[in-house]
Amino acid sequence: MSENVTIDDRLKGPLSGVRVIEMGQLVAGPFVGSRMADFGAEVIKVESPGRGDAMRHWGHHRYKGRSLWWPVLARNKKTISANLREKRGQDLVRRLIGQADVLVENFKPGTLEKWGLDPESLHVINPGLIIARVSGFGQTGPYSSRPGFASVGEAMGGLRYINGFPDQPPPRTGISL
Repeated sequence: MSENVTIDDRLKGPLSGVRVIEMGQLVAGPFVGSRMADFGAEVIKVESPGRGDAMRHWGHHRYKGRSLWWPVLARNKKTISANLREKRGQDLVRRLIGQADVLVENFKPGTLEKWGLDPESLHVINPGLIIARVSGFGQTGPYSSRPGFASVGEAMGGLRYINGFPDQPPPRTGISL
C-alpha cells in the first residue's frame, strides 16, 4: 500500500501546523512548550525584557557562560520579549493569541487576569484557543493563590517525608517533579 506522505512530512511531527504561545518561566510551563515543540508545534515563548526567562541563568552547570538548563527548555522554540505588565506588551500578546492554537502559561493564578489576559477575554479574540494553565495548587481552591514549585509539591504531597533517612533532613528528589 502506498501512502502520499513525504519524508519531510514525517519529520515535521504530529503537531506540525499548531502554533503555541508559551508565557511561563522556570520549568513547569516551559517544559510543556518544549514537549510540544519536540512534536513539531511552532512554539513562541514570551519572555520578560532584559534578562529573559530565569532558566537562561539558572544553575551552576555552564557551557561558555550559559546555563545548561536553557538549551534543554528552550529547544525548538522562537522567543520574543514583551513586558506583560505594560499595555504595549499585553497588546502584542493579544495579537499573537489571535493567530495561535494553544496558550501555555504557568504564572501564579490571577496574574493573567490582572493583566487583562484572562481566558474569557482571550476567547473573544480567538474562540478556538486552547488554554493550558499550570500552577502549583490549581486555579481555584483554598491554596490557589499560593505560588508552588516542585519542592513545595514534594513536601505538600508527603514525598519528602518518606524520602531519605530518619536522622537527616528530607532531601530533594533529584529532579523537578
